[in-house]
Amino acid sequence: MKTMTCRQFGGPCDLEHRGETADDVIKAHDQHLKDAENAGDATHFAARKEMKGRWLHPKKSMGWYREMKQTFAELPEG
Repeated sequence: MKTMTCRQFGGPCDLEHRGETADDVIKAHDQHLKDAENAGDATHFAARKEMKGRWLHPKKSMGWYREMKQTFAELPEG
């Protein structure tokens, strides 16, 4: 199990997301941004907007996705 924070994904806080795979952690972060937006947490609006916009540009989003997967792979287990 590995851990990444909201901030490591470009978000504004240090909430930790844990998972066995990079995809698990990315999905947890996406859900965190959705939940924060729905709760009216203005500090997360920019990160949520960026997340939504990222997927409108598939080539750019794949670069981000590969970068996050690489970051995850380099993390220690724990």
